[in-house]
Amino acid sequence: MKHFEPAVDIPSSINVFTYNCWGLKYIAKYRRERLGEIGRAIATTVPTPEIVGLQECWTQEDYHAIRKQTRHVLPHGKFYFSGSFGGGLAILSKWPIVESNMVRYPLNGRPSAFFRGDWYVGKGVACASIRLSKKPGDIVDVFCTHLHAPYQSEPKDSYLCHRTAQAWEIARLMRQAVERGHAVIGLGDFNMVPSSLAHRLITTHAPVQDVWKVLHPDSSLGSANHPLEKERRRDIPSARYSLQENGATCDGVYNTWRWTKHDQKLLFKGEDLAVDPATPDPRAKRLDYIFFGNTLSHFPDAAQWRIQSARVGMTGRHPRLNCSYSDHFSVEATLVRAASSQSDDPSKPSLDTRQTSDAALRTLTNTSLQPTLYTSFNASPTSSFLPVSVSRTPSPPKPNPIGRPMMPLPRSLSTAAYDEILDLISSDMTHGSSQRRLRFAHFGISIVVSVGCFIAVWWPQRAWVAFVLLLVSTLNFGAGIVDGLIALLFAASEKRALQEFRWEIQQAKDMAEELDDGKGKDIGETQEGLITNDSSDPDKMSQKGRQDFKPEKELWEKVRSSKEYGGKENVRSGRFPMV
Repeated sequence: MKHFEPAVDIPSSINVFTYNCWGLKYIAKYRRERLGEIGRAIATTVPTPEIVGLQECWTQEDYHAIRKQTRHVLPHGKFYFSGSFGGGLAILSKWPIVESNMVRYPLNGRPSAFFRGDWYVGKGVACASIRLSKKPGDIVDVFCTHLHAPYQSEPKDSYLCHRTAQAWEIARLMRQAVERGHAVIGLGDFNMVPSSLAHRLITTHAPVQDVWKVLHPDSSLGSANHPLEKERRRDIPSARYSLQENGATCDGVYNTWRWTKHDQKLLFKGEDLAVDPATPDPRAKRLDYIFFGNTLSHFPDAAQWRIQSARVGMTGRHPRLNCSYSDHFSVEATLVRAASSQSDDPSKPSLDTRQTSDAALRTLTNTSLQPTLYTSFNASPTSSFLPVSVSRTPSPPKPNPIGRPMMPLPRSLSTAAYDEILDLISSDMTHGSSQRRLRFAHFGISIVVSVGCFIAVWWPQRAWVAFVLLLVSTLNFGAGIVDGLIALLFAASEKRALQEFRWEIQQAKDMAEELDDGKGKDIGETQEGLITNDSSDPDKMSQKGRQDFKPEKELWEKVRSSKEYGGKENVRSGRFPMV
């Protein structure tokens, strides 16, 4: 195999691409045909992807089919092995992957839910260190993941605690990478909406930004049916608006796999069914993300990057089958290298993860930008519905007066958010203990029933009765053994993982309370006062911050007390309702 050396000079831009391929073996329809075409579509995407994260690419056969089509533009790749059936994760790169590993999530579903499969595939984080050039420090750490699927809407989702714990784990990995002096790219199907607790955890406990939210601060917080979106009192977005402004990657009307069975049958028969861009799209939501965090100054010449553009891609259809490539769309982003003079000249600011735009923080109450139902857009079933050149460059915040990258100050959630996580953990532990007792009871009962059946075999005079008793005894005892093993091995393991998670969240909460009560300012206020440099007086900055966040806090209090969230007042007075 040819050995590819990294470039001498660092590239001026990086095109990042994440995509859920929907490659479930035996379940996903037209899997082979779609996965092969997905590879061709990735290779011909403009601009050409240079770092690609794939999810639900379950088999090596599908991985090699994609690699065959993309090897000329993405010569480096890694398929990650995990679980009984594979983790479904792969990373492709234009530059050499110098190090990689697979980090399994401690909490990832339950083996009893075999029909869902999350536990058996061993979900986790595919990690890769990519060297962009021969200069020291020119390394990007890429983290590709697929969080546990939601089978109910929050807060009723029985796996909400597991998904939140997974968000905590990947946030920790990204934070550690930044602390090592590497730029960070986190990408994948996170199975969360922008208003979720998991999203707040990632953007708070890791020095990274949600790329789409930076460029589209007024984008939706969930589908139009989500409680927070209802509180914003906005019109139901059109199909085109959902893609271009909200960045919706799943459940939208443009995706043929979300159509009714009747419409899908017509499509597969060859009928040309186009989607009107003005069609209301109430279910469309954003589940796929790219997070980015800048490097720190461990190396004096380490490159700094800024977010230039983001777009939704892979919106076209398979040329022969006329169906969408997958049940998700891709997210694509371009990062550009900040000019070296920017680090030395405070008059030339650059966007990095230590600075947050005021517009992004006011997104909950900003209602000035209303969705528009577009009609002058010709949709074609075989063309991409989103040639999204509608990329928006954010207004850069004021520069860091120190003139060089520095370690981001720690941030924290509100105390109410930590309490919410602790309540989730307690609820899961209580449920797990109850389930464990029931499984042990089932195991004991199965022994009694099996022994009874073996004894009863001696008396029946008809052979078929004896056969039925033996069959019942065998099946019953087998089910009891399985339940007993789950109670003995898995339930104890889940309990210990929850205990570890609880301890970490409690520590984070205690630290936040100590800084909040002891200093009179929370961590976020300190960071804002130092970095945005709007005032030399941190107390004035804290007062300004409180005023800016008051409307968001009131909205969260109103929503969290609504029926959809159980009627509980979960949000106390604090500075960070969202972050």
